[in-house]
Amino acid sequence: MELGNVELERRIRAAITPMTDAGEPPGVAWSVSRGDETAVGAVGVTGPRDERPVTPETVFRISSTTKPVVATAALALLDDGTLGLDDPVERWLPELADRTVLRDPAGPLDEVVPAHRPVTVRDVLDFRLGIGLDFAGPWPGPVLQALADAGLGAGPPAPQSNPDPDTWIRTVASVPWSHQPGARWLYHVGAEVLGVLIARAAGAPLPEVLADRVVAPLGMAGTGFGIRPDQAGRLGPLWLPGTGELGAYDPADGQWSRPPRFPNGGDGLVSTVEDLHAFGAMLLRGGTATDGTRVIAKETIAAATQARVSTGDGSAWGLGLGVLTADAADGRRAGTYGWDGGLGSSLWIDPASDVVAVLLTNQMWPSPQPPAVFEAFWRAVWAAD
Repeated sequence: MELGNVELERRIRAAITPMTDAGEPPGVAWSVSRGDETAVGAVGVTGPRDERPVTPETVFRISSTTKPVVATAALALLDDGTLGLDDPVERWLPELADRTVLRDPAGPLDEVVPAHRPVTVRDVLDFRLGIGLDFAGPWPGPVLQALADAGLGAGPPAPQSNPDPDTWIRTVASVPWSHQPGARWLYHVGAEVLGVLIARAAGAPLPEVLADRVVAPLGMAGTGFGIRPDQAGRLGPLWLPGTGELGAYDPADGQWSRPPRFPNGGDGLVSTVEDLHAFGAMLLRGGTATDGTRVIAKETIAAATQARVSTGDGSAWGLGLGVLTADAADGRRAGTYGWDGGLGSSLWIDPASDVVAVLLTNQMWPSPQPPAVFEAFWRAVWAAD
């Protein structure tokens, strides 16, 4: 069954509107393509006390959907030889030389052993560098607790809370790490380290490298680390989930309303549905922008979207993004790749169905499991399969 533009739009709107009518979330926007069919739209408002309509031009905090976008800048540096997957990162991040590792990942910080080898670029991209969130272990664990005590938060994104990149990487290097390089997939911190690595390797701040390598070639004018003055009014509040009257996690003039000291490669970007769709379509096309500009090589995309390490439940991690290894109940096929953000964002690219699907909302996820609006969106998009 083929869906035309009108039918695709109708399915998405019908699936999402009952939830926005109930205020869970207050507002959403989407941009979807299936082959030659497209649907771009929005429903709902910026919030219960700020009832401006959400539109496709609304700017959203995309949190962990930042990860694939920033990783693409690193992939571009792999293409031109600036980085190599097996290069030790201490070449650019000398702070990470001579790592020590906890004897027991849950044990005391003073019981350590030397790292058996240097951390490589590959380790950072596939999140096996030895530090990060262990979803199967205690929260936050001794290493992340030590970093929190040193001023690096382990909670939801808070871009104005971190120091500058040099101070940040020195702090991360000041504690022993939880696992040996290459031994275990640990979430998030690898993306933060990657942002510092990209800047050091390219010899320019991460926002400049990202703009040059990804944002400008794809015309992603609404994407950056915080909003620009000309975007004032396009970023609404971000709401906490719950019952009754919603509380704001971040107001419109809050932490994303200005550039941070630390441009966080793990969760720091704002963007729009059309910007993220342009990014996803570039990956689906094999690495080129609509005008033919080469962003990354087709072979690099193939390597990045290979399932390298299982993360459980039919999913895996590639080089800076997630990969489904089994068909999902919501219709997404094995081989679909992308990622979600806990502040209410989702980008998935399905080569088998020729789909790029972006959903952005203004409400934080209540748990690691996708809220109902995301499940409904995915089912509507993949309903023709």
